[in-house]
Amino acid sequence: MRVFISSDMEGTAGVVDWDQCRPSGPEYGYYRELLEQEVNAAIEGAAAAGAREFLVNDSHSAMANLRPDRLAHRARYLSGRHKPLYMMQGLDESFDAVFLVSYHGSMSGAPATLSHTYNPRAIAEVRLNGVPTGEAGINALVALGHRVPVVLITGDDVTAAQIEPFCPGVRAAVVKNSVSRFAADSLHPEQAREVIREAAGAAVRRLADAPLPAIDLPATLAVRFRNADLAEMVTWINGVARADELTVRLRDDDPVRLYRTFVTTVLLTRGIAE
Repeated sequence: MRVFISSDMEGTAGVVDWDQCRPSGPEYGYYRELLEQEVNAAIEGAAAAGAREFLVNDSHSAMANLRPDRLAHRARYLSGRHKPLYMMQGLDESFDAVFLVSYHGSMSGAPATLSHTYNPRAIAEVRLNGVPTGEAGINALVALGHRVPVVLITGDDVTAAQIEPFCPGVRAAVVKNSVSRFAADSLHPEQAREVIREAAGAAVRRLADAPLPAIDLPATLAVRFRNADLAEMVTWINGVARADELTVRLRDDDPVRLYRTFVTTVLLTRGIAE
């Protein structure tokens, strides 16, 4: 049994500020350790339930946050910031399950700690088939394209609720409850790891009943940008159509190709957004 893990960082128990999850921040070293321990808890829980191979795709910031020698069960480590499939790089049909570890909510939904969708300076909201979504729902497009179920998500309570329309029945390990965008009530790190370990094991044990992401095809992503310049720029990409001054639509019957087009819009707008 092979498990693909996409690890972010904002959903880690105790993380509530950008400085805690940016390499330039004075406390980053401590919080990256907490993240790695949560990733390892997911691996350990899955391994105890029968999983044997793991690939961890480091998906936060410059995508080089984990210490490879400290990953549990000799997991493979995919790192580096230039990846064609970004947060889902490395996933293919050979995997049996997808874990989304330390994920966060979207800025356009209920208050969620450090909420954003790929680039908070550029993107205000994303809807998938008319339903507001964060990164988890968008990333589920790749899982659907490779026909691999998303069976575990870890992070705050809002993030767990936001993925449900796209991955019904996904097991959620809620390690903190969001108070606002910059505050949360977190479990003690040891208890957070226990919750993740237990949820990962349960997800693997029930893998035979896990459905694929519930995303109708062809799928449509409606992306609302923070200003009109950004929206105009992404219409330079083939297949991206203007919906209004701030919003564009992307539609495709291939979910992986749709995801790649979305990632292209993120990368193209990054320069003028920042």
